[in-house]
Amino acid sequence: MKKKVKKTIFLDYSILIPYLVLSVVGIIMSYSASSYRLMNQEIPAPPWQDSVKQTAFFLAGLVVITIIYKIKTEVLQNKHFIMFGISSITIMLLLTRFTPLGQEINGARGWLKLGPLTIQPTEFLKIVVVWYLAYIFSKREDTIAYDFKGSAMKPLALVGVLIGLVLIQPDTGGAAILVLITAILVFASGISYIYSLAVGVIGVVGSLFVVQLLSWIPKSWYPTSFVHVYGRFQSFKDPFVDAYGDGHQMVNSYYAIYRGGWFGQGLGNSVQKKGFLPEAHSDFMFSIIIEELGLIVAIILLLLLLFLTLRIILVGVKATTSFNSLMCIGIGGMLLIQTFVNVGGITGIIPLTGVTFPFLSQGGSSLLTLSIAIGFALNIRADERRKLEFRKEQHPNGNVVNFSRTV
Repeated sequence: MKKKVKKTIFLDYSILIPYLVLSVVGIIMSYSASSYRLMNQEIPAPPWQDSVKQTAFFLAGLVVITIIYKIKTEVLQNKHFIMFGISSITIMLLLTRFTPLGQEINGARGWLKLGPLTIQPTEFLKIVVVWYLAYIFSKREDTIAYDFKGSAMKPLALVGVLIGLVLIQPDTGGAAILVLITAILVFASGISYIYSLAVGVIGVVGSLFVVQLLSWIPKSWYPTSFVHVYGRFQSFKDPFVDAYGDGHQMVNSYYAIYRGGWFGQGLGNSVQKKGFLPEAHSDFMFSIIIEELGLIVAIILLLLLLFLTLRIILVGVKATTSFNSLMCIGIGGMLLIQTFVNVGGITGIIPLTGVTFPFLSQGGSSLLTLSIAIGFALNIRADERRKLEFRKEQHPNGNVVNFSRTV
């Protein structure tokens, strides 16, 4: 009789431990970056208020990871389960944009107020898009290579509508990340290499052209709800031209990085968080980390996040099923893109987008979304390890056939 093996023995600590370390560092930095602002605002609040909220979301994330980890991967591929996720996120996006429940912050109506909770549906949409496209493309893997239009255009049109709902908030940074996540999953789906290369070249050239075009267009040509985008492109060209206006955040981000040097000013000793960087606890958290902890610690944290990302992608590359492969590649791509967009924005490599740094920036919706993604990755990794153990049992002499696939 086959002995039942507990799933916990297949837990991949090379994924779990970096998640825990980065999340705990995020909680510590949340206190450091937000305490001064909370104590000195019009109605003072306890300095630990935001860090306690971040801790609560972290604990909730651990519960979510545990639940997802215990679910069989077959259940995660249930069509009705996935469509419920798509329907729920669509309703939340509509409520956010078109009802009084939507809350506007920094010019974008991207937050949904539900009683004491304020959530950001765009964050959850990222993992839902990965989940949905991984399911669709895995089901159509036999036809997508030679009939991409028939196999993928309708699902991509649905994703396009959802991205459109994000764009009209307006949240250009979130929409851009969703487009890039979708592109990664399309390229990993099994379409022909020639088609992938053509789309990739067109996408890169087109993006560069759009960036240049938007930086040249006069401010008066921008729609009222997108005027802030003009400011971001102008500060991207040279933030010091308008250091007290559109370039204010970029200039002070540079100052924070410069002050930090190699070893930092010490935890809690940031100057820029004292009103100079209004989003020090979220969008510019990495700048504060460099200022307080130094460039060396910042690089270590980046390398830890890169290790986590590449580990998840490697699980996808070696996965034995298309769904497992696409899910992990999509999750790894999501982490990689969000990290690049945030760090690229605060260092002036690309225009600012208002995107948070994974795990470290303050934000409950972001941390919960990332926790869901980690839960998926751990579940899939455990599923793959269990399959490998089963194959070893079937081949006790060690002649195990390698069924891993590259998508």
